Amino acid sequence: MIQRLLIANRGEIACRITQTARRMGMHVIAVYSEADAQARHVQEADEAHLIGPAEAQLSYLNIKKILEVAQATQADAIHPGYGFLSENPDFAQAVNDAGIRFVGPVPKVIEAMGRKDRAKEIIAAAGVPIVPGYLGSDQSEKTLKKEIKKIGLPVLIKARAGGGGKGMRLVEKPEEIDAALAAAKREALASFGDDHVIIEKYIKTPRHIEVQVFGDDHGNVVHMFERDCSMQRRYQKVIEEAPAPDIPDAMRDAMTQAAVAAAQEIGYSGAGTVEFIVDASKGLAADKFWFMEMNTRLQVEHPVTEAITGLDLVEWQLRIANGEPLPLRQDHIEIKGHAIEARVYAEDPQAGFLPASGKIRALKFGSARVDTGLTNDDTVSSHYDPMIAKVIAHGQTRAQALSCLEGALEQTLIEGPKTNLDFLSRLVTLPEFQEAKLDTGLIDRALDTLLDVEEPDNTTWSIAAILLLGPQNLGAAAFGFAHFGAARTTLTLAINQMVQQVSILRKDAKTYIARIGGQDLHLAQIRFDAATLRLKCDGTQMHIPFHRYKDRVAFRLNGRHYDIGYRRRLSEENQQALGADKIVAPMTGTITLLNHAVGDQVAAGDIVAVMEAMKMELNLKTDMAAKISAIHVKPGQSVSEGTVLIELDIDDG
Repeated sequence: MIQRLLIANRGEIACRITQTARRMGMHVIAVYSEADAQARHVQEADEAHLIGPAEAQLSYLNIKKILEVAQATQADAIHPGYGFLSENPDFAQAVNDAGIRFVGPVPKVIEAMGRKDRAKEIIAAAGVPIVPGYLGSDQSEKTLKKEIKKIGLPVLIKARAGGGGKGMRLVEKPEEIDAALAAAKREALASFGDDHVIIEKYIKTPRHIEVQVFGDDHGNVVHMFERDCSMQRRYQKVIEEAPAPDIPDAMRDAMTQAAVAAAQEIGYSGAGTVEFIVDASKGLAADKFWFMEMNTRLQVEHPVTEAITGLDLVEWQLRIANGEPLPLRQDHIEIKGHAIEARVYAEDPQAGFLPASGKIRALKFGSARVDTGLTNDDTVSSHYDPMIAKVIAHGQTRAQALSCLEGALEQTLIEGPKTNLDFLSRLVTLPEFQEAKLDTGLIDRALDTLLDVEEPDNTTWSIAAILLLGPQNLGAAAFGFAHFGAARTTLTLAINQMVQQVSILRKDAKTYIARIGGQDLHLAQIRFDAATLRLKCDGTQMHIPFHRYKDRVAFRLNGRHYDIGYRRRLSEENQQALGADKIVAPMTGTITLLNHAVGDQVAAGDIVAVMEAMKMELNLKTDMAAKISAIHVKPGQSVSEGTVLIELDIDDG
């Protein structure tokens, strides 16, 4: 029986595993890097051990050090979570060789499924349909181009190892082939240590639907139905839901049976996910899905499956690792309602979803399940994946789950690094998403709408004024005494370059008028409740999460995040911008490629450098025509956010 469990991971998933392990009476052992010394997963464990510096290669990917801790603490088992070493067969083998149980399938299965080419060959033998493409070992540029021509554009170039959209490029035009091949191979090598790629025919209206499977060491395999993960950007999932909307029973049966057959073919044990690409161009049909890959671990999106089945997937993992048979037979696993999960990331959607980092000054979530590894005053590190939390909503119907998710996102406030919260709020209210007209290209097609920046309206300015005044400044004494009419105070507020004057007139202890230009808004029943402002604005009841700091206030209203302060302070801060004659590092990372030399002429939009940060490859471009006057970095060099990389002489002609 597992009594002492070491979790070889960090953040949200480490906290999630701890929760179940504790409930099962296990002693939880955490590991952490120097960057995570005060992290939540460290605080929640029974004991925690330092395994190295912040860099993942020297800590969370350090097999030797993790095993040393496991042996020193007499761990019975190691749970790898997801990411890091979770699909590393060498790690699984090393754990087994040390006489410790690995919570997952046997190493040979991890290795076989980890290589997309080998996985497809094995799965095809089970009679499961696979996407047409090239899986060969000849990786010469000539052969790859020849195979692309044979398959026919559009195609996807994909790293055979790993996942998460890394080392993946879509090619739609012949002139894109060279750059896409080079970038896919470069990113694959950086992410997985393997630049081998495969080529797949690109399905033009694809849905990404996956099936959760579980196997045990006694030959039993079951499925827990499907999840739809079609809402993606940069081939990374943003929103997942279960079950898949509008899926016909015949297709569900065919897909789940194919997933079970695939798991049986390889003698699978533990939690796994069989992922399919689906042609949704003419609706869903039982003969329009193809195997893509199998993930031999717990998925980020596992909570939606837990929500619709009422099962604890981590508990199942631990019981199977303990040698027990599957807890339930297939006919005892049922779908109960609908669940949707939104991934909240530290990133800037307005800057191409560039990952962000920094200290979290405020963290408040709404009324839904939230899986997170962060608390107030924690820091989102540039060394790891920038996911802050997962917000999971469940209802009897998809409409109910959507309504719950909308409300939960509306009541979520994260102040500090930029996040994708506004983007998510727009996405879940997008008509196509509401109507379940899903495919993996929906986000790209609707990007202008999803990234639209709305100017604050008078309601927003009024609420900002009330929040900045706060309860201490809304009393009669603060407003003074007026012989005629209502007492008032006037504030000059600003957000970015926008300035607005707001007059607040006090009628009584809980009733005010906000006067902006020629409009009056009536504010009543004002109540400050911890980090939430409750009031009626022109008769509409509002609950507004907020965070005040210095002379500014951050709050969320109608699915938008605002950070508004007094004009003086914001004007001072806006003087910090760098000129357009410099290319600076947008975040901490490593330079992987320089495309030009000093003296080269570049055009507006040219990619002058490429850097890798937070597991992503970022293209650094020029804003206008210029000549490169200086280069301060070289490939392989690590740089911090804000470092000047390249200087330009702007072409004024």
